[in-house]
Amino acid sequence: MHIHVEQITFAYAPGRPALRAVNLDVAGGESIALIGPNGSGKSTLLRVVSGVLSSDSGSVRLDGIPIGTLSPRQIARRLAMVEQERPMGFDFTVREVVAMGRIPHAGRFARTSRGDRHAVERALELADVRDLADRSIRAVSGGERQRVFLAMALAQEPEALLLDEPTTHLDLRHQVQFLRIVRERVREGMTVLVAIHDLTLAAQATDRIALLAEGRIVVVGSPNDVLTASNVRRTFNVDVLIEDHPQLGTRYVLPMLRPLPSPAPYAPRGKAMHSTNSPANEGSADSSTTSTD
Repeated sequence: MHIHVEQITFAYAPGRPALRAVNLDVAGGESIALIGPNGSGKSTLLRVVSGVLSSDSGSVRLDGIPIGTLSPRQIARRLAMVEQERPMGFDFTVREVVAMGRIPHAGRFARTSRGDRHAVERALELADVRDLADRSIRAVSGGERQRVFLAMALAQEPEALLLDEPTTHLDLRHQVQFLRIVRERVREGMTVLVAIHDLTLAAQATDRIALLAEGRIVVVGSPNDVLTASNVRRTFNVDVLIEDHPQLGTRYVLPMLRPLPSPAPYAPRGKAMHSTNSPANEGSADSSTTSTD
């Protein structure tokens, strides 16, 4: 599905815009990472694209259709969103939560079809939560709950997937597994827009990156074009070491807690380097000279 965002502006309070004239074009079957400091507008942009928030100006189109003309059910058949937090008011089992992803297709009180059951079981398997299926959603950890909500989104069988910092509560193995699942869905033709803090994972998992700051998109492009030391330093106000991994062929970003040491001056083997301006070195040289008197 093609997502077109044009001149979107949104403010939670008058005079304090969270998004400022944002433009973004996401092709069908493409994945884009939204990166930027806290408060830069990543989550707000996802909520506007999903239809949860209505922009103050500008437009969002899904396959050319203005999102404002679509009902919530019509939007839910086209895209699914996995948010950072999703409170559950009742003590549902994990399988029941995942099955809620089928509501846009069948209706809240319709009978579950064979296709619905297949979609739920496949989603449980893909998100690696089948062993949790009969447990209460309140009894699982934060990381397990995040995978359950991914399974619910996959059971929805959307054309586009919106992910708001999906790896925050996941351990290393499940971060990798989560993003592999997302990449597989992209290869199948799904469109993905993901807000993420890990810049190295963003470079591996997505086709393009959009860098946000103060509600604006600063730059959009390939990971190599966007993830430069100057871009990251200017936006995050932190020094980083950025290299291209020789095996993966992707860029990795390492924040520096302290500046890199300056390289030592080159000295030919067997010879010491002395500073002509250093009194200590001058004294050392004098003391090593043998007197002929």
